[in-house]
Amino acid sequence: MINLNSKYKTVINFLKSEAPFEPEFSIILGSGLGDFAEQIHTHKSISTSDIPGYPASTVIGHKGKIHFAEYENKKLILFQGRVHFYEGYDINECVIPVFISYKLGADKLLLTNAAGGINKNFSPGDLMLITSFNGILIKKELTDLIGLTNPTAKNNFLVLPHPKLNSVIKLSAQKEKIDLKEGVYFYTKGPTYETPAEIRFIEKFGADAVGMSTVHEAVYAAYLGMKVSAISCITNFAAGISDQKLSHSEVTETADRVKDTFAKLVKSVIKSV
Repeated sequence: MINLNSKYKTVINFLKSEAPFEPEFSIILGSGLGDFAEQIHTHKSISTSDIPGYPASTVIGHKGKIHFAEYENKKLILFQGRVHFYEGYDINECVIPVFISYKLGADKLLLTNAAGGINKNFSPGDLMLITSFNGILIKKELTDLIGLTNPTAKNNFLVLPHPKLNSVIKLSAQKEKIDLKEGVYFYTKGPTYETPAEIRFIEKFGADAVGMSTVHEAVYAAYLGMKVSAISCITNFAAGISDQKLSHSEVTETADRVKDTFAKLVKSVIKSV
């Protein structure tokens, strides 16, 4: 188990010296969803490239910025982009936004991502509240990360997504008249999209959507005691669900198309937590 306190001591000390306040709510913005950071009042923005020891994001649609913002008197820390396992990073590097949020004082975390739709009742542009995660392909990395290799260790069964935070999100969607889908998110390591055969396999595991992020962040946040929930933007049909060729440009274009609906939902959630 890696000691993140020592590994990221320089990162945390740097951000504590730069932060204009102690955040209470953290939001990690996934592919194509980063524009939300420009829609609320920001007190200070920091490029992750200016933070010593912070891993660089290499994916289009992940700007690599941290914003200290405020909305409805709520103090926020927003991560405009994340780093992924498939970029060649270790699992402990992929959870750095969660670790930062926790160390700076945030006790609530909203994860967002772009995902491929498996449930045939979904359409590109839908927003899906994650009701459960399937991280079977990353179990060893997760247990190594949080030190839960002992079957008798405490916190082996983590509360995620957090039921009260999920209820807030559902009520916010109802209030804003947003058709919020619900479903299971299945994690794959990437970097390639899944084959049609793999999607048929994943579907048998009860998955409604598939993506390459979020699960490790959610598990680690729950382990730290944070209240965590997650929303997927269904940006495309997974391979084999439709005849359309998959591309990252489709992901970012769809996310851009629904950014106003996404922003309305997230603002309502912030106001209500």
